[in-house]
Amino acid sequence: MSGVKFGLFYPQVGQSFDDFRQRTQLAERLGFDSVFCVDHMWQRGLPEVDHLEAWTLLSALAPLTERIRLGALVLCNSYRNPALLAKMAATLDQISGGRLVLGIGSGWMEEEYRGYGYSFPSTRTRIEQLDEALEVIKRLFTEKCADFQGKYYTLNQAYNRPASVTKPHPPILIGGGGEKHMLRVVARHADIWNCPNNHSRELDKRVAALRKHCDDIGRDFSEIEVSEQSFIVVGSDEADFKKKWDMAKQLLGAAFDLEHSAFRGTPDAVVEQLQKRVAQGVTFFTFLSGDFHAPETLELLAEKVLPAFE
Repeated sequence: MSGVKFGLFYPQVGQSFDDFRQRTQLAERLGFDSVFCVDHMWQRGLPEVDHLEAWTLLSALAPLTERIRLGALVLCNSYRNPALLAKMAATLDQISGGRLVLGIGSGWMEEEYRGYGYSFPSTRTRIEQLDEALEVIKRLFTEKCADFQGKYYTLNQAYNRPASVTKPHPPILIGGGGEKHMLRVVARHADIWNCPNNHSRELDKRVAALRKHCDDIGRDFSEIEVSEQSFIVVGSDEADFKKKWDMAKQLLGAAFDLEHSAFRGTPDAVVEQLQKRVAQGVTFFTFLSGDFHAPETLELLAEKVLPAFE
């Protein structure tokens, strides 16, 4: 089980900066690999609740941490010009000493697009834009002076200095599970593929599709790390688990199919469930706990679950 990593998926809805900083610093002390926020202007269904902007939040966290990797799960390609995003990513990778994970996706939340004045093209168009954006981003990281003429984006003798600490660029994580189009973009560009929670029940099918796309374009499938966006509800014993499970269903049950998607139970039960997923090829888990990463839950995971995979 060596090489398995555990990150925290921590939506910043309703969180102050101090809340997020304290959880991130605790996760770092406890040995978690990474912390990911979300790239939204508001939380669906809770538009009036405080919601910190993702890139500003990550930039503020970088000098307050030392080891833990930082990223968004995932940035919406539509919200930032990819040339600017490459510049932002190189700068944040410098500030963090090479700890940025460049998570990105095609975008999906139509009411947010409309609310902030972004056009909302078709799914196919948004995926095409993501594909082209990643070509732009990678050129700006790997070429001294980049030129590009595409359908959606253009570069004309563009520079990206200072360069990133991570070579050739920060690891690119792409989130999404569409077999025909999105996973082809993953095959072309990703260092890490993050399987969203709502696709995890068909993980084997998605992995097979991704492998096929890699074969079609001549890429080695083993170059892509498979990660999973997951829910986890863990209790120190059965009574503690039941209490946390009831709370998780109350908080998240309306939005997510926890019965079929959450890793849950005592630490031993959770370890067994995770080991089965590792056998399917997942080597990187990005968890959202049912209690939004209460310190005692992070400590329990660090003490009783993570060591099983060292």
